Amino acid sequence: MKKVLYIEDEPFLGKIVHETLIKQGFDVTLIADGAKVMQAFNTLMPDICVLDIMLPNVDGYTLCEQIKNRFPTLPVIFLTAKTETADLVKGFEAGGTDYMRKPFSMEELIVRINNQLNLLNSKRNSAEKVLEKEIGRYKYHPMRYELVSPSKTIRLSQREHEVLQLMVTSINKSVDRKELLQTIWGDDSFFNSRTLDVYIRKLREYFAEDTSIEIVTLKGKGYLFLVRN
Repeated sequence: MKKVLYIEDEPFLGKIVHETLIKQGFDVTLIADGAKVMQAFNTLMPDICVLDIMLPNVDGYTLCEQIKNRFPTLPVIFLTAKTETADLVKGFEAGGTDYMRKPFSMEELIVRINNQLNLLNSKRNSAEKVLEKEIGRYKYHPMRYELVSPSKTIRLSQREHEVLQLMVTSINKSVDRKELLQTIWGDDSFFNSRTLDVYIRKLREYFAEDTSIEIVTLKGKGYLFLVRN
């Protein structure tokens, strides 16, 4: 039985979601106060978090950062009434792996929870196949979320790690943009596409110390992770 940590301060919504997820076979813990979330991890190890942004005492962004610092691979679905793109980007930068705007349907929430759990299992299987990889003058440690350059160790975010991991499996081969979006985010929406651009730029910056490494944009197709010998 998969464990869901559901963090929501609206009593009526919290009750409906809590009861519905239980009926769907999930083991659900509901917490209404942001300040009480991290201590819950001492006794509960959830498989996924469903997290409201607007919470008393500690907001969802801060909580997500704290959760990801301790459990980097744990999926976090943000629930938000905010509609600005900047707010959604902030959620992903905090470590969120998916988001839903309020009001939402329970059917969609259940689909997204299952999708995140399936993606996590797939990524764990992929990570086990690549324990350490030399990329030019760099070393990539997937299990530690680290990229070691000639001068420093770069701690990768969840998304940076996921994008790089797919790139590494196709060195000197083209990587389809749509495939990247579907594998990492579960869909190829315009917003996710723009977010992918941000992470590609970050990876280019990380590899700047080795001129033999280049992430080439293949217009209308995807990317080529080029590593020259």
